[in-house]
Amino acid sequence: MGKFNTGRWILCGIIAGIVGDIVGSLVDGMMLAPRWTTEMKLLGHSAFASTQIVEFNVVGLAIGLVAVWIYAGIRTRFGAGPKTAIYAGLVVWILAFLLPDISFMYIPHLFSHHLTLYTTLGNLVGCLLGTLAGAALYKEAA
Repeated sequence: MGKFNTGRWILCGIIAGIVGDIVGSLVDGMMLAPRWTTEMKLLGHSAFASTQIVEFNVVGLAIGLVAVWIYAGIRTRFGAGPKTAIYAGLVVWILAFLLPDISFMYIPHLFSHHLTLYTTLGNLVGCLLGTLAGAALYKEAA
């Protein structure tokens, strides 16, 4: 068992975050943009400002770092590879997207079921692809 490779973790986590952010931009920023605009107006807000989009992307980078950190931690038990990356990606998706999205949909009824479902599924794809990309490049320290 090698030692945790901090430099590689940061690099791979940023890559994972960028991949997740790209998928998120395609899903939420392009495909679901009209729905987001409509639902934000119903809440009395304008469409997302560019500063908010930057903030979402910074959070996406942090999520990528967490995903690769979890991958690095569980790879000794499950083995290195895509299957373990998918496990790590699922854990992060559940904690960072599924549970918060469900709470926004069911508790205060802020967003429609369809918008929440579509964005949550889009985030599943982004989280899994990002974690797979970051994990593919992660190596333990010698």
